Amino acid sequence: MPVLLILLLAVVAEITVMVTVGNLIGVLPTILLLIAATVLGGALLRREGTKAFAALQDAVFARRAPARELVDGMLIAGAGFLVIVPGFISDVLAILLLLPPTRAVVRRWVTRRAEIAVANQQRRTIVVDSFVVDDQPHIVIPESRRDGEQI
Repeated sequence: MPVLLILLLAVVAEITVMVTVGNLIGVLPTILLLIAATVLGGALLRREGTKAFAALQDAVFARRAPARELVDGMLIAGAGFLVIVPGFISDVLAILLLLPPTRAVVRRWVTRRAEIAVANQQRRTIVVDSFVVDDQPHIVIPESRRDGEQI
């Protein structure tokens, strides 16, 4: 799906939810609820961001790969963006990303997707001096050169 279409659908969904909630509980309570969700998200963002930064420092000082900590930091940064965006859907998603149990589920999903992408990248063929070298060792398949193509 194109990114602009996703953004358009997200804006329409946020406006629809805000109008619906506003009709159900009134305008002032809706605004107060949006402010409360943003304040709660900001407090969680500060707490979890500090924890994630401390965990990243610990990993670096322990000289181990900080993959988990970096993914957590990325998810927390995404939650920070969602907290800033006005709306109930984005606030709920942000708060879910800021809670450690739900962030762990998303972290595992993101990590698996990254591992699959790396494995697919490593399986791609490599062109070396007009030969195609497959991912299998010792298999070299000659490739015909196109006119004037530089490799």
